Amino acid sequence: MPMPSIARERCRKFLRDGERIQYLIPGISLYVNGVRTRAAFFVVVTDRSITILYGGRFRRYTPKAVYDRLPRRTEIGPVEVHPSLGPVLTVAELHLEIDEEYVSAVRAANLEGAHDLPPDPLPDL
Repeated sequence: MPMPSIARERCRKFLRDGERIQYLIPGISLYVNGVRTRAAFFVVVTDRSITILYGGRFRRYTPKAVYDRLPRRTEIGPVEVHPSLGPVLTVAELHLEIDEEYVSAVRAANLEGAHDLPPDPLPDL
């Protein structure tokens, strides 16, 4: 299910001036620093950084604070598919349960963040 526009606006308040949201990946934590905790988190991938926002235990679309800020080149993941949970994303010492539709967003964010991609073999097309 796509994130509502109100959630994007609420996440934008925690970003630095001029940052543009490229991907917004919501997740529910399984573990935080080794402690089993169920809370909402948002992985906000911008053109300059990766910001992880804490959303709390009861509000799914309202971030409360910045949990961590990572350089844009940081690889998000790995994403592991568990038979009973579905996809689980590991980022900034968090294990987040995410919906299947966001797995492709994680992969695309990782590819766009890698600045050492090979050159385009057919640049004229």
